[in-house]
Amino acid sequence: MNLNRRPVRQVKLIGGRLCLDFVNSVGGRGGDPSRRGNGPASLTVRDDRLGDYFDLLAWSRRTGLLTEPEAQTLVREAGRNHKEAAAVFNRAIALREAIYRICTAAIGARQPPASDLDLLNQELSIAHGRLRLAAGKENLVWQWTDIKKALDRMLWLIADSAAEMLTTGDLSRLKQCPGDDCGWLFEDTSKNRRRQWCDMQACGNLAKVRRFRSRLRSASNH
Repeated sequence: MNLNRRPVRQVKLIGGRLCLDFVNSVGGRGGDPSRRGNGPASLTVRDDRLGDYFDLLAWSRRTGLLTEPEAQTLVREAGRNHKEAAAVFNRAIALREAIYRICTAAIGARQPPASDLDLLNQELSIAHGRLRLAAGKENLVWQWTDIKKALDRMLWLIADSAAEMLTTGDLSRLKQCPGDDCGWLFEDTSKNRRRQWCDMQACGNLAKVRRFRSRLRSASNH
């Protein structure tokens, strides 16, 4: 299967963290992230780039989580285990939306939903169950085990990335793009902490154009 033809292979990686790039695997978001409703649909996800398990594999190739041979191994494995692949995909979307809500709660200085923390902890438990200590050059090192045909192997790293950011990261640098129907998340690593947009060439320039047109309209009315 040629995963390169899937649109998600072209998605921009601007989050600064693996987990944030995963959250940004949508065209944009709208609505209030603190209102969970009956699931991810209540967040008004626009143009979701992840439509099935193979999109998840294509995204994993895009981010470098998988090599091409590793991805093709999982393509074949998913072909033999359709139900398991579909279940992993559903877990992936649930994890993505839980991380999104946890992050937006942090940005808004709110307590994260307990159910989302439970879901992240469940994925972390699965992930850490695959870790083993092994001999390194000097010290012992952590290694993932039994990963070759594990359909959910990308979820282990995404959950681990989220846990690392939420426990050791500077959450005051976590921001959400204010662009119309964007809502992408990113870690502001600029020295002055003044990064506002997910991408200056996209949302930033669009906002400039709209401000310019607004000023022209205002001037013409005087």
